[in-house]
Amino acid sequence: MANTARLTPERSRKRTPVTQRDDVTILDINRYLPFLLNAVSSAWQRKTSAIYRKEFGLGIVEWRVIAMLNIEPEITANRICEVVRLDKGATSRSLKQLESLGYAASEASSSDPRKRRWRLTDKGLKAHDDIMAIALSCEAEMVEGLGDDELTMLVAGLKKLLANLER
Repeated sequence: MANTARLTPERSRKRTPVTQRDDVTILDINRYLPFLLNAVSSAWQRKTSAIYRKEFGLGIVEWRVIAMLNIEPEITANRICEVVRLDKGATSRSLKQLESLGYAASEASSSDPRKRRWRLTDKGLKAHDDIMAIALSCEAEMVEGLGDDELTMLVAGLKKLLANLER
């Protein structure tokens, strides 16, 4: 039985990334959005993580945490998890690594000593600026060939997808 039988009438009106081969419904991964999003994300992480590791001894997770520490100084680990969508374990390991390398420091909250507020050190601020320059250069390579309108529509579409998944 073809999987398309489970599509609701509302969803069947939208494009479906399937094709038929020998009376079997197969997924066309070249049109299947979750595959394409994952492929782009994986390629991005391989490219940038290799640079960050070579230049700074940091991975993509540490870069995301550094970026959040710069965006929201005195941020809690829970807030980092919420915004960057990292699990608590990865965030905690990253913060400990950044602290041990001298990139980040924390202070216990006066109201709850278990909640620490994190910030970048001077060394962390320098690393942030250096990594951000690399990240922006890599992003420029990734979006090369897209017009301003296309890029605006892509960003808007991705934000809608994220909002749909959070409902």
